[in-house]
Amino acid sequence: MHGAGFNIIYFDDDVVICDKASGLLTVPGIGPEKADCLISRVKCQFPDALIVHRLDMDTSGVLVLARNADAHREISRQFQDREIVKFYLAIVEGAPKQDDGEIDLPLGKQAQRSAIHIVDFELGKPSVTKWRVLERYPTERLGRATSLMELEPKTGRSHQLRVHLKAIGHPIVGDHFYAPNEIATLTPRLMLHSARLEFTHPTSKARVSFISPQPW
Repeated sequence: MHGAGFNIIYFDDDVVICDKASGLLTVPGIGPEKADCLISRVKCQFPDALIVHRLDMDTSGVLVLARNADAHREISRQFQDREIVKFYLAIVEGAPKQDDGEIDLPLGKQAQRSAIHIVDFELGKPSVTKWRVLERYPTERLGRATSLMELEPKTGRSHQLRVHLKAIGHPIVGDHFYAPNEIATLTPRLMLHSARLEFTHPTSKARVSFISPQPW
């Protein structure tokens, strides 16, 4: 099932699984010009759809919506208790020397009303990301060395993957918030994609997994 800016991967009486395009808000922003978003579009087909979690506007890929209060409560609990498994793909600047690793750096807002997040060892919340290099690309691909990484956030902080990768010296290509301008402008979109989401179905209790193919 297709809609502007998203695809419906799967639905039943409890959940809707969407594949969101880069550039579409998950929920409405502030102001009438930011009213258009994934949830408003999905509600045209599923009026009972409820937001459980979000993807940044510039991040593409798979996410789950609930269709009733019980499903919303149970899936939200799984997120809170870190029972949800999430894998992302990202193209980053440079070539990490190691093949895999873990980033354990606390994150917080730069300022109270700021959209920018930073590593904050005093007030930041614990944040952990596991990563693995899938491919190291030659300089010729984008004009400089880049790598394809698989990311598994063990916590769900805002902008976690983007700030963590910047912190280890490998910002995500196309990231206008956290990458230097020459890296932010290499591609027309943020090269971050929610590739797989795994959770326990709220009614059947079966472990289910949904995949969004790599979009680049």
